[in-house]
Amino acid sequence: MHKPVLYQEVINLLQPRSGQKFVDCTVGAGGHARGILSASSPDGLLLGMDVDPEAITLARENLREFEGRFFLVWASYITLIEQLKRFSWASVDGILLDLGVSSLQLDNPEKGFSFRTDAPLDMRFDPSNSVTAADLINQLNEDELAEILVRYGEERYAHQIAQAIVRSKPVTTTGQLAEIVSKSIGHKKSAIHPATRTFQAIRIAVNRELEVIEEVLPLTIQALAPKGRVAVISFHSLEDRLVKDFFRRESKDCICPPKQPVCTCGHQASLRLITKKPVSPGLDEIQVNPRSRSARLRVAEKIVASG
Repeated sequence: MHKPVLYQEVINLLQPRSGQKFVDCTVGAGGHARGILSASSPDGLLLGMDVDPEAITLARENLREFEGRFFLVWASYITLIEQLKRFSWASVDGILLDLGVSSLQLDNPEKGFSFRTDAPLDMRFDPSNSVTAADLINQLNEDELAEILVRYGEERYAHQIAQAIVRSKPVTTTGQLAEIVSKSIGHKKSAIHPATRTFQAIRIAVNRELEVIEEVLPLTIQALAPKGRVAVISFHSLEDRLVKDFFRRESKDCICPPKQPVCTCGHQASLRLITKKPVSPGLDEIQVNPRSRSARLRVAEKIVASG
């Protein structure tokens, strides 16, 4: 099993030790979880969560040598607190969130995340989600589609693409969507495929990715023990901005407007920034795994409440 993105950096910054408890909120194939369990030997515990049931199955196989020290659940990380109560864990010493789509999902054509292979237009992380990418695309009007492409894909040709999609309905496969996008904007000199931003935007909308990130970040503070750490890996600027802003806000005692003479917010810092700037993969990792090039890791530590 290949090492996941920023593997050693995650282990170094989470600092797992024996006797501690951890949550891998996006366990995937279990690569990071394996490193955490190894570093926290002989009796560190880990709870792994994922909305993809295939990931849970694969992680269970890849972590079998740590049997008895890990627990896996098919669930969204927005149920973090509920899952901790289920296992009677009052708090944990470390939490990892590896956001976005995984290689496991990208490389499975049936999931419809990639335009490299023609497949049903699905894009659901959780197969129990009732709305697929095809459903979303075919139900929305031109303005609604354009808004999604701008908001989640930062696509400059959003209205051209949305207009072309609406004219081509029904759109049911990844190949069809990629072709529509490519033809609608013509040949543009770029290092990335012209449909990249569209696929990103539709995927984010289908899975409500940004909304669930905003929901889970406050839960991580609630779940952490004092001096416990939360590590978040993001893969595009929209995710990273949410994490950066949350960490910065929660590391300040006052969040009143800068020009306000007296503090009225009553806000108290709950985090200490461990990474002042995001950690990025080195050239060696990018050469081995080109998909890692956009990864950004931010880590914060829960501070002990004063008073």
